[in-house]
Amino acid sequence: MAVARSNKQLSHALELADPESFFEKFGIILPVSSLMITMKEFKQWMTAAVAMIAISASAVAGGKDWMTNVDDALAKAKTDKKPVMVEFTGSDWCPPCIMMDKKVFSKKSFVSKASEKFILVKIDIPRADKELSKKNQKVLKKYKVQGVPTVVLFDEEGKEFNRFTASQYPDVSKFLAHLDQALEKKDMD
Repeated sequence: MAVARSNKQLSHALELADPESFFEKFGIILPVSSLMITMKEFKQWMTAAVAMIAISASAVAGGKDWMTNVDDALAKAKTDKKPVMVEFTGSDWCPPCIMMDKKVFSKKSFVSKASEKFILVKIDIPRADKELSKKNQKVLKKYKVQGVPTVVLFDEEGKEFNRFTASQYPDVSKFLAHLDQALEKKDMD
């Protein structure tokens, strides 16, 4: 969400095409001699900055511990002999999804514990990224996900063994406890 606001602010600054107001807006203090660039140079610099932020945002969205492709995760599950946890989310428009990311999915304590037992996957359908949303809508349809935030658990062979609404378990300990229970139940079946 913060990244989307930054991109919007950067785009707005580009529209203004005024380097001094851009730097003032973001609290960047530069000597006057540093601002002696052409408008073309400024626009090129800003375009590069927006691109870098977008690349960073996509890396952060998945995070190094989260994959963003279910098929790749299922292939990895066979190799690693680990089940897969897929979180379906609307990261920039769904209040329960945003809450779950803030309280559970973004927490190091959750990611470190959950990734010991599961391959983690995040499938996002953000409104701010129409292309990603369109691509991931197909994934929601494939796995018959009717709403978000939904979590689907798959065994090492790719067979679904549990599905639930993520916001039922709104803190790290409750969510991890539910994952453990789901694994125990799977092992009994």
